Amino acid sequence: MDTLLSIVTIAKRIFRHKLEQVAAAGGLTLEQYTRYLSMQFHLTKDVQRHFFLAASHSSLATKGKLREFLVAFGLEEEMHYRIAKRDLENLNQSLLPAPLDVQLWWAFFNSVIETRPFIRLGATCILENLGSGSNDVAKQLLHNAPFIDERTSRFMQIHMHEELPHGDWILNVLRNTDLDEANMADLIEGAKMGAILYLRMVDWALRSDELTQAFADDETALMLEASMR
Repeated sequence: MDTLLSIVTIAKRIFRHKLEQVAAAGGLTLEQYTRYLSMQFHLTKDVQRHFFLAASHSSLATKGKLREFLVAFGLEEEMHYRIAKRDLENLNQSLLPAPLDVQLWWAFFNSVIETRPFIRLGATCILENLGSGSNDVAKQLLHNAPFIDERTSRFMQIHMHEELPHGDWILNVLRNTDLDEANMADLIEGAKMGAILYLRMVDWALRSDELTQAFADDETALMLEASMR
């Protein structure tokens, strides 16, 4: 578990730094927030399938507490995509198409969930713990954004995990489950992959990396136009 926790800590530190960069650049923009909510919509829609499939795996037959947790967790998370969509509607913003890294997330984890469920659970450890290390920065960004109110920030409020500390729950249930070396190796592998993919999604939402900027629709159009002159 120490290795898993160290990966979570690194991911939290990187995520916090990204939010601090947004604050230093003048604060959260409506475009960034729209991209974030759109990304989250596509990431969380049908997420319960992964938890139900993980719970059904034969390796969890003797891990009743973990199996019960995953079923309950899947039921709780099932409708979160609707909350993201409602926040967008209250902002009068349209849902954007799924970014590439969300599509890669689903393609990869769909390919392993039925045979190696602990890979997906490792990624869950990242997603459910990431925000807890930067809630103060996130709250300040929301407070300073003129388009944020109760009707447009419900998804963010839930996923700060102050009312329901999902991150602590998943780590505690794993810590108290009899895991073998293969389970732990998959948790660690999944945590690394989950951190990389999700933090790239954050870059897409914030437009904070060169690739996102270079291949954005407007930038691509300009480059193509220039190349044809």
